[in-house]
Amino acid sequence: MSDFPVTIYHNPRCSTSRTALSLLQDKGYNPEIVEYLNVGWTEQTLLSLAAKSGGLKGLLRGKEPLAQELGLLKPRVREATILKAMIKHPILVERPIIDTPKGVVVARPMERINDVMDRVIV
Repeated sequence: MSDFPVTIYHNPRCSTSRTALSLLQDKGYNPEIVEYLNVGWTEQTLLSLAAKSGGLKGLLRGKEPLAQELGLLKPRVREATILKAMIKHPILVERPIIDTPKGVVVARPMERINDVMDRVIV
């Protein structure tokens, strides 16, 4: 097993998230698994992930119908509005999110995992 620390913010109902988790485990990683739909999000966690990945808008799951309903896809929507919505509705956060000492990525496409790993795995 690798001692390189990896956290995956995981939705077990999402096939991409399940694939990413399996890939990490198959490559010898023992990731911390955060099932965010069960535990929810804190403002601190989301802001930290956003700071490491390029902003809250990059973590927003735009394909989720609720994002459109809440007006979160509008060009001038404030990050504070997005943040509040993500905390209230965890499903609005894109998945899977991979967090390592080298950075944070949304693993879509899956090859993006390589950007934050200690070696190529995809």
